[in-house]
Amino acid sequence: MEAMKLQKRVPVSAMLDPKIVLPALGSAFVKLDPRLMIKNPVMFVVEAVAALTTVIFLRQIVTGGESLGFTFQIILWLWFTVLFANFAEAVAEGRGKAQAESLRKTRTESQAKLLTGSDKTYRLVPGTSLKVGDIVLVEAGDNIPSDGEVIEGVASVNEAAITGESAPVIRESGGDRSAVTGGTQVLSDWIRVRITAAQGSTFIDRMIKLVEGAERQKTPNEIALNILLAGLTIIFVFATVTIPSYATYAGGSISVVVLVALFVTLIPTTIGALLSAIGIAGMDRLVRFNVLAMSGRAVEAAGDVDTLLLDKTGTITLGNRQATAFRPVQGVTEQELADAAQLASLADETPEGRSIVVLAKEKYGIRSRDMAELAATFIPFTAQTRMSGVDAGASSVRKGAVDAILNYVGGGDTRAVASGNTVRALQTSIGSDAAREVRAISDEISKAGGTPLAVAKDGRLLGVVQLKDIVKGGIRERFAELRRMGIRTVMITGDNPMTAAAIAAEAGVDDFLAQATPEDKLKLIRDEQAKGKLVAMCGDGTNDAPALAQADVGVAMNTGTQAAREAGNMVDLDSNPTKLIEVVEIGKQLLMTRGALTTFSIANDVAKYFAIIPAMFLAFYPQLSVLNVMHLASPQSAILSAIIFNALIIIALIPLALKGVAYRAIGAGALLRRNLMIYGVGGIIIPFIGIKAIDLIVTALNLA
Repeated sequence: MEAMKLQKRVPVSAMLDPKIVLPALGSAFVKLDPRLMIKNPVMFVVEAVAALTTVIFLRQIVTGGESLGFTFQIILWLWFTVLFANFAEAVAEGRGKAQAESLRKTRTESQAKLLTGSDKTYRLVPGTSLKVGDIVLVEAGDNIPSDGEVIEGVASVNEAAITGESAPVIRESGGDRSAVTGGTQVLSDWIRVRITAAQGSTFIDRMIKLVEGAERQKTPNEIALNILLAGLTIIFVFATVTIPSYATYAGGSISVVVLVALFVTLIPTTIGALLSAIGIAGMDRLVRFNVLAMSGRAVEAAGDVDTLLLDKTGTITLGNRQATAFRPVQGVTEQELADAAQLASLADETPEGRSIVVLAKEKYGIRSRDMAELAATFIPFTAQTRMSGVDAGASSVRKGAVDAILNYVGGGDTRAVASGNTVRALQTSIGSDAAREVRAISDEISKAGGTPLAVAKDGRLLGVVQLKDIVKGGIRERFAELRRMGIRTVMITGDNPMTAAAIAAEAGVDDFLAQATPEDKLKLIRDEQAKGKLVAMCGDGTNDAPALAQADVGVAMNTGTQAAREAGNMVDLDSNPTKLIEVVEIGKQLLMTRGALTTFSIANDVAKYFAIIPAMFLAFYPQLSVLNVMHLASPQSAILSAIIFNALIIIALIPLALKGVAYRAIGAGALLRRNLMIYGVGGIIIPFIGIKAIDLIVTALNLA
């Protein structure tokens, strides 16, 4: 799988690159600011007790105290524990900051061609002065000055600045590929762009804030775990402060430094130190797949997705339906149908409309006509009429959905009646032979997975234009992989049921919803959520925006409209809907990593108890010697070894926190058993070995 391949391409040495590590060392000290540390309750408490023992140590230097060397070493490792935790977080953030810096380089100060009239007259203004609603002209070689929507024209655009891919993409008006991003470059032709984002809130600005962690919010799972860790810390505070009374009862005393050492080893410092880094690294892994997560919650939710809804056009299919054939009814020639279809499409800026014009020209040599000379009025497509066309003099041509055109001619067009064509209008009623033939042709096209567009001229049915949706390559295999992960896929489309069924079968989805309105999509998502399922939605159009906002995980295609990109909580820069496989894997990997390290941290404490508690009370209660299973050299070396191990294990686990636990498609029960066997047992065994090894070194060097 691609996710696993990517992990193999990113070795630990690359994750700990000097360009990231060196700045992180400085950030680790900056993060000692209590105002920053308070966000991590466990490490804030460790910093507080480290500061307390430092003050006590300084006082002992002045007043004269015993075991200053031992106390100094404990304090030193306490501060190292805090710094190592800060370092882990800084390394995770550093990877994002490095990406943010490369993004900032794409934001060059450029001049924008602000249009001043309806033609191409413009004046040059600084790109930073543009306001929402301004219309700019962008020609070949120009950088797009800010985020916007293409309102006229078509151009190839280099989006390598945000996607990392050098292959140009097409951006055009009148479809779901109209959104353009500031900082990208037009390579050919020209487009008119309406600015949709104010300076400082463009897509690249948002990317920069997200990848460098400036807008990262803690997820509910992360907040809950923080509360649990804070609760455990408070419990151990009370447990620790009661210990001196037991020592007093036994006729002895325990120093504050030793109590602090015990307290720090009791609380789950390992997961407390790495918790923030795990969350940041999870979002960073998504960025490496060219997916921007607007919230950590979306990443976690992706790990538990049950149902995936996908818009067909532009998501499952390439999005540019192409005219492939003209299918006339009896008594009409192909050339007559092609001529009418082309006339109705001359002012149609959609990919489908342009493909009809091109097909008529290539197949029958029919050239475009000047709409002004024809005194023609273009009738735009609307969701209500579901057809478009042209009125030229006494002639009227319409093309659109088959049922819409049948209703149009069946009711009798008023223009046709006015021009003396009443007989023809009546002859083409829904029950006529031509209407039945149009239905038969459209059914045949739909069963083959195509989309039929009926054409009528002056109230007379001429035939059907066949459009073909191209399913994205390899998508069937990817959906099969999602099915193995337990995710049900549902294709959503506005097409008729037969067309939808054919595309669904070709793509390999589990189910489909045909003739779907935005309200239908919302209802489907809410119905699934009412059953307790987590729903992911992939879409690219403005009509997908409500569903993207309602879904637990809304993945907007970068090729889509601005409305879709703003509604989703993730944006796929590569516009590959099956990338949800990687998104789900990363979400599951984030949860598995957090669970594994939490298990290790708690198990890790068990071994530290055996190291430090017998050592502390051995002088008062000799019977506790049976618990000194590691046979540590002395109480001082036991305490020092446990504190050193406590700090070093954080550093040792940073690569795992950044890279994540390898994903495996297993159930929750099997995952829990695996965590207990690997990280639970490992969390007990490794500290025994590590603390004993450190004890031998400490003893050999006479450090305690």
